[in-house]
Amino acid sequence: MIGTYYRLSLADEDVGADKAESNSIQGQRGLVEGYIMARPELAAEPRQEYVDDGYSGTSTSRPAFQRLIEDAQDGKVKTIIVKDFSRFARDYIEAGDYMERIFPLLGVRFISVNDGYDSGIQIRNDVCGLEVAIKNIINASYSRDL
Repeated sequence: MIGTYYRLSLADEDVGADKAESNSIQGQRGLVEGYIMARPELAAEPRQEYVDDGYSGTSTSRPAFQRLIEDAQDGKVKTIIVKDFSRFARDYIEAGDYMERIFPLLGVRFISVNDGYDSGIQIRNDVCGLEVAIKNIINASYSRDL
């Protein structure tokens, strides 16, 4: 099963009045669904959505994130797809730990659409690892600046 994960730290002002989720979540969903549908090997897979609308990425103590990780640990989720690394986690050490140690140990494929990252086809070399680390450090710095 594919787990699609969407997160936004601050919900839109008008969530709850006429709509159930923020515009950013809708945009992330559209991007990820388009990515999946363009790839026959992914399009045929069942999917489960995990949404944390209104939660900071600086901590992994988010309800949907925790359910996603539990489902991956239980072997239910074999592929995780996010819009970009910053939607997954803004703490570069935690993000790196999941991507480099935990997901490979669990046999989970991790895809970050906008970052062009797919652990299932990614060539393992220092340049790729360095690029991922730099992006995650930038995401962490951005959160601290806010």
